[in-house]
Amino acid sequence: MLLSMTGFGKSVVELPDKKITVEIKSLNSKQLDLAMRIPALMREKEMEMRALVAKLLTRGKVELTMYIENLHSDATIQLNVTQMAAYKRQYEEMQKALGLPEPADWYSLLLRFPDSVKSENSQVANESDFEAALKAVTEAANALTEHRRAEGIKLEEFFAKRVNSISNLLAEVPKYEVERVAHIRSRIIDNLGKLPQVEYDRGRLEQEMIFYIEKLDVNEEKQRLAQHIAYFTETMAGDNAGQGKKLGFISQEMGREINTLGSKSNHAEMQKLVVLMKDELEQIKEQVLNVM
Repeated sequence: MLLSMTGFGKSVVELPDKKITVEIKSLNSKQLDLAMRIPALMREKEMEMRALVAKLLTRGKVELTMYIENLHSDATIQLNVTQMAAYKRQYEEMQKALGLPEPADWYSLLLRFPDSVKSENSQVANESDFEAALKAVTEAANALTEHRRAEGIKLEEFFAKRVNSISNLLAEVPKYEVERVAHIRSRIIDNLGKLPQVEYDRGRLEQEMIFYIEKLDVNEEKQRLAQHIAYFTETMAGDNAGQGKKLGFISQEMGREINTLGSKSNHAEMQKLVVLMKDELEQIKEQVLNVM
């Protein structure tokens, strides 16, 4: 079964005095590229959280965001006026330098900046807070993995359709091969006939034509392409880690055989089949980048 690298997961863990929300989203990447935005009081556990996410997700461009909401109605909340004043000055300097219009609503703008609001009750975290935060990270990562699994099923269906199409196109190649050989032979003889006052040994010509036609034989390319298609399908059905990289390598090998098939074809209808195969393969290569 395939896992997509694209996904989203969310978890909410409530404590008596606060609510911790973790959201994780991921996109495709060759390795794990993790960006975390967590409150200052959780910085002590950042490395532990990073290790946890790396263990659970392994690959992808991952962005984790954690929010902590204080549930005490009597919590001391203060506007950080000094910080907001500094933000406003810098914003006005940027506004003048770039010729931007004045914001329609200074209040909502300034309140969005970091540290514009302070809560005295949220400045210290205890061990239960850390445990709740790690639990929220784990649950969000597991939810993202479930999303990845659902997206992986869609990718499997997509790949199966594309690979089946390439296989069907490959099955059409043999019906043009006899005509193709006859066409190549006829074209060589016709071109020789156009040369004035040229005498040639017909026996030697036949030998050379056999040698030339053997060089254009595509049986090996057909066999190898069929083997790559079977291996691609087998790899999709497996449960091994790193299927995305392996499928990428197999699709490259499929491309080599299709390209060689096209260069050897010397037949318009076969070349059309090759073009259609290439189109299907390009779609596979594009989506393989999203596979774990």
